[in-house]
Amino acid sequence: MTLPVATLDHVVINARDDMDHAADVYRRLGFTLTERGYHSLGSMNHLAMFGTDYLELIAVPKNATSGRLDILNYAFGLNGLVFGSEDSAATYAELAKVGAPFDPPVEFTRPVKYTGGPNGTEERDARFRTVRMKPGHMPYGRVYFCHHFTRDLVWRDEWRHHANGTIAVARAAIVEPDPAQASKLYADMFGAEAVHDIAGGKALSVGNARFEIVTEAALRGQVGEAAMPDAEGRPAYMAGLTFRTTSLDKAATALAAGRIEGVTRRDGRLIVPAKQAINAVIEFIE
Repeated sequence: MTLPVATLDHVVINARDDMDHAADVYRRLGFTLTERGYHSLGSMNHLAMFGTDYLELIAVPKNATSGRLDILNYAFGLNGLVFGSEDSAATYAELAKVGAPFDPPVEFTRPVKYTGGPNGTEERDARFRTVRMKPGHMPYGRVYFCHHFTRDLVWRDEWRHHANGTIAVARAAIVEPDPAQASKLYADMFGAEAVHDIAGGKALSVGNARFEIVTEAALRGQVGEAAMPDAEGRPAYMAGLTFRTTSLDKAATALAAGRIEGVTRRDGRLIVPAKQAINAVIEFIE
C-alpha cells in the first residue's frame, strides 16, 4: 500500500452569497483575481494563482434556490484546505484502505476564458475530480483532494502576477482545542512522519507549505488579539493563511494602496486582521 503524499493544491475562502464583496476585498489585499467562473455543480469562484498552488474564493449567487446551497451553511471565511492528487481514483482507494472517511470521487467542470489561443481569446472547460471528506468528521471545515485534468487552463502565467508579490501559500492555521488528537487522521492519511510537534500544537508538511493545528491561545500569541477571526462560537475552526511574497515592502505598498486597516509588522511578518480579509487572518512573509 502506498499512502498519498501530502501536496497543496489550494485553499478556499467561503464568501457564502456575497462574492462581489469578497472579490473587492481580496483585490484590495493586492491579489490578481481570475475572471469569475461558474462550476457545473452550481457554485462560482475567483482564483488567485501562484506558482504551484492557489487561493479560491467561492460562493453561490444571491437568492440561489439550487446548486451548491451547502456553501451557505459553511463558516464564513477560510473553510477549505485542499490536497493535490494526480490520480483521484487511486487516492480514494488508498484512503479507504486506512479507513479515512472520504466519499467517492465527483467530477465537474468550469468554463475558462483565456488568451493566447489561435483565435486570440478562447473558452474551454476546465475539468476536475474531487475526493471529499465525509461531512461531520472535521469540525473546523472542509478537507478534500483535487485532481486537475486541464492544468493548462488553471495555472496560466498571466494570472500569477500580484501587486502584493505573493508566489505561494506557506501556511494554513487551524485552531483546535486538542491538536494531538486532531492530527491523528493526517498521520493515518499520509504517514506518521508527515506530522510533527511545534509550539502550541502539531504541523503537517504539505509540499513546500504546512498546515498547523494549534490551540487558540497559541495562534493569539502569534498574531495578536486584534487580528483573530470571529470563531462564531466554534471551538475548532480554520483561522488564517500565510503567503510567501517576493518582498514585504511590496506587500505593504499594496495593502496601503488597498486601504487595508490595522496591518502590523511583527517578527518579519505583515499581519492583516481577519476582519479586513473575510474573517481569515492573513500574513505575508518573505
